[in-house]
Amino acid sequence: MGTWGTAIKDNDAFADIYSEFYELYNKGGQPDLISKQITESNWEILEIEEEKHSFWFALALAQWETKSLDPKVLEIVETIIKTEADIKIWSDLGATEKDIDKRKETLNKFLDKLHSDKPKAKPRHRPKLKTPIFMTGDCLIFRMRNGNYGGAIVLATDTNPETANNLVATTRLNQTAKPTLKDFEKSEILICNFAKWNDRPDVCWYMPDLYFKDYSDIYENIGKIDVDFVYDPTNYMGENYLFKPSWTGGWRMNDNAERQFESELSKPKPKKKLTTRQLTRKNKWWKIFK
Repeated sequence: MGTWGTAIKDNDAFADIYSEFYELYNKGGQPDLISKQITESNWEILEIEEEKHSFWFALALAQWETKSLDPKVLEIVETIIKTEADIKIWSDLGATEKDIDKRKETLNKFLDKLHSDKPKAKPRHRPKLKTPIFMTGDCLIFRMRNGNYGGAIVLATDTNPETANNLVATTRLNQTAKPTLKDFEKSEILICNFAKWNDRPDVCWYMPDLYFKDYSDIYENIGKIDVDFVYDPTNYMGENYLFKPSWTGGWRMNDNAERQFESELSKPKPKKKLTTRQLTRKNKWWKIFK
């Protein structure tokens, strides 16, 4: 469940969704369109039993604060709280009776807040100028639950100081020895078919806001490889790319790799294949991945 506490906001999934909402809101986005985008781009959180409630709590709070609370979202939250579905998860995770009582009290107060009328919408704040976390070509390694090393490659750097995102591709590296740059150059890109992933390359624009607070201890930058292609952060659909990128505030490349490899223990790996070289080098005309 990651970081969690009895307060509504004391959860990694909550922090990701709430941060992403205001990232877009402060840029002038309309709450209803923001909510639609967040729901579509973060569907995988809704597949995780321990995190899906925090998704709805974060979205509901952000909507309430911006005076845009969707009745359907309120109904979902109300059902979660009144049926004590969230409390059951806490109990199953081994929470103490004291923490469960605190959580019940917190949830009831939260529901009361959502039913109250907020006089004014939360004002938009001018985005702070940001710096990208990594440079194009950086190779990141991480340890997985199986004890092996995984890896991800930074394909692009967004130099816009209001966004400063990094485009990162997770690889299929899954080895006992610490990966080298040559290992990255020869690696395949992670194609996901666990849960509702439908043979989709795990390539995503990652927002910098939460990296140092929540994720910096997970990844190690071991060096840089050449990336010949220039990926445009405004190409939202990935037109003429070998992938369609997604966006998120949570740097969870390691989680996606772990879940995909664990899934392959009981189901076949994706038949489609995409290599690091295809996304980084221009020495061939590659067949478009669809």
